[in-house]
Amino acid sequence: MILYIAEKPSVGRAVADVLPKPHQKGDGFIKVANGDVITWCIGHLLEQADPEAYDPEYKKWRKEHLPIIPSEWKQRVKRETSKQFSTVKKLIKEADLLVNMGDPDRVGQILVDEVINYAGVSKAKREATKRCLVNDMNAAAIQKALKNLKPNKDFIPLATSALARARADWLYGINMTRLCTLLGQESGYQGVLSIGRVQTPVLGLVVHRDQEIDNFVSKPFYEVLVTLKTNQGQQFVAKWKPSVACEPYMDDSGRVLVKKLAETVINKCTNQLGTVISVSKEQKKQYSPLPYSLSSLQIDAAKRFNMDAQKTLDVCQQLYERHKLITYPRSDCRYLPKGHFDERKDVTQAIAKTSQELSSVVTGCDLSTKSKAWNDSKVGAHHAIIPTSRATPGAKLTLEELRIYELIARQYLMQFYPPFIYAVHQIDVEICGGQFIAREKSIIEQGWKALLGLDRNKAEEDEFSPSRLPDLTKRDEVHCVEGKLDEKQTSPPKHFTDATLLAAMTGIARYVNDPEIKKVLRETDGLGTEATRAGIIELLFKRQFLTKQGKEIRATPIGKQLVQSLPERMVVPDMTAHWEAQLEAICEKKLRYQDFMSPLLNGLSLLLNEVDSQKTCFKSLNGLGKPRSFKKSANRRGPRKSAIKRKRNYKST
Repeated sequence: MILYIAEKPSVGRAVADVLPKPHQKGDGFIKVANGDVITWCIGHLLEQADPEAYDPEYKKWRKEHLPIIPSEWKQRVKRETSKQFSTVKKLIKEADLLVNMGDPDRVGQILVDEVINYAGVSKAKREATKRCLVNDMNAAAIQKALKNLKPNKDFIPLATSALARARADWLYGINMTRLCTLLGQESGYQGVLSIGRVQTPVLGLVVHRDQEIDNFVSKPFYEVLVTLKTNQGQQFVAKWKPSVACEPYMDDSGRVLVKKLAETVINKCTNQLGTVISVSKEQKKQYSPLPYSLSSLQIDAAKRFNMDAQKTLDVCQQLYERHKLITYPRSDCRYLPKGHFDERKDVTQAIAKTSQELSSVVTGCDLSTKSKAWNDSKVGAHHAIIPTSRATPGAKLTLEELRIYELIARQYLMQFYPPFIYAVHQIDVEICGGQFIAREKSIIEQGWKALLGLDRNKAEEDEFSPSRLPDLTKRDEVHCVEGKLDEKQTSPPKHFTDATLLAAMTGIARYVNDPEIKKVLRETDGLGTEATRAGIIELLFKRQFLTKQGKEIRATPIGKQLVQSLPERMVVPDMTAHWEAQLEAICEKKLRYQDFMSPLLNGLSLLLNEVDSQKTCFKSLNGLGKPRSFKKSANRRGPRKSAIKRKRNYKST
């Protein structure tokens, strides 16, 4: 008997649908006509054991217990899904061959692998286990995946990376949360101060941005615009470009801060002749953006619909599992396998049937066009998020489901549209030794940007205009009719929104201090993973470290004081970004598990001592928090039972 183990019930049922009928439905499994069985996990059936599983004394939160480092790691069956675990374990024992059908990422890999290992199967059965990678929940895609089973042992590095991540998060989260909570309690804070290797730096990003805005002092800066007239009577406007000699009067962004300098330029140039020193006319092409990864989709959904990251992911899961209208959503890839190009006709026809709005867009597709999206070398365990060949009338979808589906579908259809083509016309003029530049962009062909419709960015629209610059050549003379002083104010950075915070997490290299790590991160993933970023942001809101004012995300007083109480290296992305790079190296067989864990263990005690040594910083948290989270007692046993019940939360990143 072959046992297929899916990650969740919906996937298990979809797999069963393509296997021989009739089916016999059991409690937590489906048996098909040829005797094979499909079962499923319900997310993680196992979890890391609590500290008290290693020593009953750890049930009390005390500094002298820290650091808590298991000599031999333990897992336990999750209470709420223990019945399903028993079903899966029994079937694993009975099966002749096991097939891991977890989602095609490192979490999906370890989620099924750990159940197989915990069930205590023989080494031979474990080594014979197969791996099935399903990116698309439709019948044809599942059948194709079942015909292309791979040895599960080929994915050991992926599982090892997930295991290292889970254990590292446990060590960091358990130890740092206990210490910070106890220090907070000593200082009068009432509640749990949770710490995570990703959540805390994300909180740090928001706190530091808020501080930057609060401390910002606006300064005036000045630009000079001149109106120039040709010998034929045509007029146009050019902007002064300060020379190197002006740098002492400018800021780091090249803005002139001295008003007198700008006024001198105007007085010097007005009513003077100028000479054209260069003219350029260039045609440029902008090719369509790649199909979506989860983060890029979440960013666009936040910008266009004010939909937070978790909501976008939830809607995607419905479109993937229930409606089967999109491929696997938790993808960090924006490319497609070349073989998928052959399915473009079926996919585009399905889009036309599902979305009335996009039916005319499908008609305009040139299916012979092949964008750079189809690239096997860029595709890993999963590919970009795109529509499937399944069609469902849009009326059967909720408004949110339809919006997200159409975002994904439009991005896919862009791959079959020509590039956006525009012209750049620039005239450089010299007047009294100063350089002035007139530059404009004009649209030649809308190409794929025609698909954006009302979603076009207005600022971008204003950047393009019908050609207004005169047709001049080098050495032509112009007359400076007048000069205008344009006084502006420097503006502070903007508060984070769902879109910009996600963008910051995916492009975390911009916020990393270490130049070597910054270099590595430009080529790797960002802070957290595609599957965890939404949950991390959501977690910070639930813990009352972050709040929302309109679209703006801001730190609460608790969030601000916590960040200010911690060492700088705990609240900046450098450390956790370095972890992510190492975890990816484990996946790629470039780093061993022990090479990752050993430095982490050695550094944990040092970090605990560093935090404890600056415990006076926690006094700023006095009076904050929820009184009911603690049991006040002389022996300071730490959070009472009601708080301990929530300890599962601080094990996450």
